Order: sequence, then structure tokens, then C-alpha cells
Amino acid sequence: MKTVLFACIHNAGRSQMAAAWFNALADESKARAISAGTEPGTRVHPEVLTAMREVNIELEGVEPQKLTDELAATATILITMGCGEACPVVPGLRRMDWPLEDPKGKPVERVREIRDDVKSRVSALLEAEHWR
Repeated sequence: MKTVLFACIHNAGRSQMAAAWFNALADESKARAISAGTEPGTRVHPEVLTAMREVNIELEGVEPQKLTDELAATATILITMGCGEACPVVPGLRRMDWPLEDPKGKPVERVREIRDDVKSRVSALLEAEHWR
């Protein structure tokens, strides 16, 4: 079982969307996703909840979690989304960076665009790794 860790700053937007898409689209016998943030917020952004609910993915009640070295060490791949230097470095861990706009405070139309970009990136990763 492979684990992909999606990381951003507050774990309240981009990384939550990415992990949710991953877990919805991946073959669960091959891979799973978790998400975390370097400075976790208190809740998932309301505009993210709305945009994901539109595609039948419910994030209500999901709590942002702290990105620790220990958590990163459980991953096969670390995908960062804007945490920059604050993201942990784990020797030997494959790392990718997806420069995605933070959806916080954006109009729902823009959050939908970010959501769809995240889905596209997740789908490409799943295809490349044969995790569908």
C-alpha cells in the first residue's frame, strides 16, 4: 500500500481537496492519501466545502492536522502545495511540488477552477503510478 501525503500551510484547502480527490479516484487496494499542514487551521475553508460538495465529496467535519516529520516518514510521495521551506525534508522520500493558488477567500467560481485543476493533477498522478 502506497501513501501520498499532500501538504500545504493550513491544511484547509488545496491539500484537503487533493487528498479527497485521490481517495475518491484511486484503487484503494493500491494507494491512499492523507493531508496535513505546517500551520494547520481550525477547519476546512467554507468555500472549499461548498465546491467539493458540488462534486459529491463531503469534507464537513474533516479536521486539519499538523505536518510532522513522523507523518511525512509514513509517506511514499510528499506533494507540497505552497508550504515552501516549512515543509519537512525526509531523506529518500520522493517529493513533488504543485504550485496551486490558495482557495481561501476566493469566489466560488475560482475555487471550482482550483478544484478542477487539483482533480486533473491527481488523475494524472494516478495514471502515471498505475493506482486507478
